[in-house]
Amino acid sequence: MKLLNKTAIITGGGKGIGRAISLMFAREGANISLAARSTDLMEETSREIMALGRRVLVNTTDITKVEQVERMVKQTLEEFGGIDILVNNAGIAGPTKYVYDITLEEWDETFNVNLRGAFLCCRAVVPLMIRRGGGKIINIASMTGKRPLPMRTPYCATKMGLIGFTRSLASELGKFNINVNTICPGAVEGPRIEMVIRNAAKAERVTEDEVRRRFLSDSPLGRMISAEDVAKLAAFLASDDSKNMTGEDINVTAGVVMY
Repeated sequence: MKLLNKTAIITGGGKGIGRAISLMFAREGANISLAARSTDLMEETSREIMALGRRVLVNTTDITKVEQVERMVKQTLEEFGGIDILVNNAGIAGPTKYVYDITLEEWDETFNVNLRGAFLCCRAVVPLMIRRGGGKIINIASMTGKRPLPMRTPYCATKMGLIGFTRSLASELGKFNINVNTICPGAVEGPRIEMVIRNAAKAERVTEDEVRRRFLSDSPLGRMISAEDVAKLAAFLASDDSKNMTGEDINVTAGVVMY
């Protein structure tokens, strides 16, 4: 087991990529602290983690709120005695609109969840990792932090921001034995990408099949990826196997992005 007896905080851990990472880490021996706004989904994931024989803590947390993040980190520390891994996975898709139709509220909400939340979690966890002698921070960005995606400007801007945040943080924290890396997933099979396809089709006034074909045609492999693909990479980055990797932004896109 790569993560035996490690403690990992995973934001947005109740569904999609977050759920897959939570279960993968549990299979690798980690104890999991789940943080998200939706308690029901986290409770379901927590039962699966316990079935794997690992300990789990459920924290109903809005990561845009300072006091809620600090409470979540404190509860994790009290329950497990330390924090070894932070996965900043929580995020929202934001609006699918031309830039002139995007409201200030929509812009701010996307930045608050996707960037402010990661910053607040890192700010709360890093001092504990320093005292512990090291740690692993994994930010979940997107291939759209590296390539255009029309009508998704707030989302793209936050994901590119996460890549810059990762690189600067990696440079800052290396002397404390803290590795900071980013995963850039492509289109992930599941309910979220179907929502994105629906919204794009409506905004562009085309069929959903046209949008779906575009997603698939962009890939040399002709397919989307799975949440488990991302989880496997996250487990590697959380383990000692990646001890000499930091400041990296790694694609899992079925070839859509190659840089």
